[in-house]
Amino acid sequence: MNEQDIQLFWQAHPCGDVQVGGLKEENHNDYELFFTGYDAFRYRQHRHLLACLDGIGFKDQEVLEIGLGQGADSEQIIRRGGRWSGLDLTQESVTRVRARLALRKLPCQALKQGSALDIPFPDNSFDLVFSHGVLHHIPEIRRAQREIARVLKPGGTLVAMLYAKWSLNYLVSIAVIRRLGLCVLYGSGISPNGISGDHLRNAAKMGLWKYLRLENFTHYNTDGPLNPYAVVYGIAEVRRDFPDFTLDKAYKRFMHAPPLPVRWMPLERMLGWHLWVHLRPNK
Repeated sequence: MNEQDIQLFWQAHPCGDVQVGGLKEENHNDYELFFTGYDAFRYRQHRHLLACLDGIGFKDQEVLEIGLGQGADSEQIIRRGGRWSGLDLTQESVTRVRARLALRKLPCQALKQGSALDIPFPDNSFDLVFSHGVLHHIPEIRRAQREIARVLKPGGTLVAMLYAKWSLNYLVSIAVIRRLGLCVLYGSGISPNGISGDHLRNAAKMGLWKYLRLENFTHYNTDGPLNPYAVVYGIAEVRRDFPDFTLDKAYKRFMHAPPLPVRWMPLERMLGWHLWVHLRPNK
């Protein structure tokens, strides 16, 4: 897996786009309607997120956000007083976020397309680096975390949301239910469309048993069966992959384990899919 494959995927599938019907080519002049609908969807699905942002303390901080999606959290950081700069691997996300900031008349320090493997900012530039749902998509994560440590000031903080290994979604839905479901579908001779069809084509191309290995299957069961790379994290994996940092605190949010109807379960602090970590650079 390489960064170019990941860039091509997210350029073609901007994060969250499909969930709200997509920003159609002919509607590129109607960003405002799209952003309003997207934000309503995002903060309805992730009811914990605004409270998490409130608890970080962005006010008067030099903030770098890595991985921007549609810019919903970018806007929230700016509105909470952060002096915001943004970095995304794809031009599509940069274009959309630039349009959002212009429409909402929001200030920013810098907005750049670039890689977390070679962050285009000087040493000791930021008080805080924020990254929601992005770093688990970077194969060369140790190189990326070195770059994040480099651009953070001494005493700065990295706040990241990572997919949680010790979650109902990973331990039950992905590891058991979805793999069993694919085995049944594979042997049925049925050729469905959509997500199930994409999984079948992946399995046929890779070989069923190889595809079902969790080190492979996980990639295609986080952000769709076309997603090229994703990993899951527990505390041990965070310490392994972020050696230039010290873990200050960690907590879980968001009960999510499709196809299980688990949103009502009051267990997100134990088995939630989103692992939030606050880390400080060792410098």
